[in-house]
Amino acid sequence: MRCGAGIEARQVNELFINIDPIQAGGRLTADAMNAVNAYGDGYSVCDNCRKPHRLDYINKPPVAGFHKDVAKWLNMDDVRTVPGARRGFQAAAQTYINKGDPVLLTTLSHYTEFLAIEEAGGFAREIPANENMMITSDAAAMKIEEVIREFGKVPVLAFIDHVDYQYGNMHDVKAIAKVARQYDIPVVYNGAYTVGILPVDGKDLGVDFVVGSGHKSMASPAPSGILAATRERSAEVFRTTTIEGDVTKRRFGIKEPAMLGCTLMGATLIGMMASFPHVKERVKHFDRELENNRIVLEALLSVNGTKVLSQYPRKHTLTRIDTIASYDKVAESHKKRGFYFSGALEEKGITGVIPGATKVWKFNTYGMTKKQACYLADALIDIARENGLPVNG
Repeated sequence: MRCGAGIEARQVNELFINIDPIQAGGRLTADAMNAVNAYGDGYSVCDNCRKPHRLDYINKPPVAGFHKDVAKWLNMDDVRTVPGARRGFQAAAQTYINKGDPVLLTTLSHYTEFLAIEEAGGFAREIPANENMMITSDAAAMKIEEVIREFGKVPVLAFIDHVDYQYGNMHDVKAIAKVARQYDIPVVYNGAYTVGILPVDGKDLGVDFVVGSGHKSMASPAPSGILAATRERSAEVFRTTTIEGDVTKRRFGIKEPAMLGCTLMGATLIGMMASFPHVKERVKHFDRELENNRIVLEALLSVNGTKVLSQYPRKHTLTRIDTIASYDKVAESHKKRGFYFSGALEEKGITGVIPGATKVWKFNTYGMTKKQACYLADALIDIARENGLPVNG
């Protein structure tokens, strides 16, 4: 099947159980698919844009109401949609960082947080993870004091990931934010793997900003995301333009420089809106997701030599696994080397593992049914046994 212009139709989620670590939470709902088809034209949401000509004021379709609903859902005061979580990081960075300022993040932070700091001219200073790959409030306090000694001032901003992308570990953001508040450091909560996956309450966490990824965790088209702020910080990051042309004397109303005016149009925004009722409901049932993850992990751990590198027991479905002493032993002598593993999974209707990876790799079981989790668990055990690996039980 082709879409035209030589583009093959993508049928990954229709034909396979997909355990790709970054794709699980972004699969579109049926309603979002329909919305994408109806609003695919670039400026489709602008049909009924009236003064003051800003995205979050549009009432038909109900874009304005969506912004208010998301803010309430996250227990924050204001929300803007953005082209991916990274644009949320960028907006905060541009607001608070001046050239030469120190900025706090962690040794597990996503690269886009580093780039946001670099673009604004800041210096990245990392809170180190401990031996369990966890970021603690004590380590945050020590790093802040270290930064003060180095720069003579506190970090101007802190980026803290609730669940990091490397291990899928869940860090104590609330405790870290409490430390940051003692130094009056604004905290950007990176919820790329939590907003849309599990309940998030920004004010309870004590953070200034909540950043979410639509295409990673809110069943939305890419690129999409949200940036939420408390009322105190909203006026700063969502400040309105004051620039004026010297010849024309043109001004631009209440456009927001950090947003570059309007952000998401067409399919990305409407797809996110269409999925939102489903997303609000699914976060209430994260316990089911953890149970399915447990089924798969128990199967993996029954294969002798397999280790879980992530926090255990798991608190999130994104998981880093070490199979150097199990599946990789087969790769040492297999004619396909490490590619045998992903190939064997695909033969069983499972995709998402990086081809050739048999040493250390990640997977995500989010969105599976229990039946699919059991099937995946059985498939992993079958592949082990088919290749002579010892299995317990």
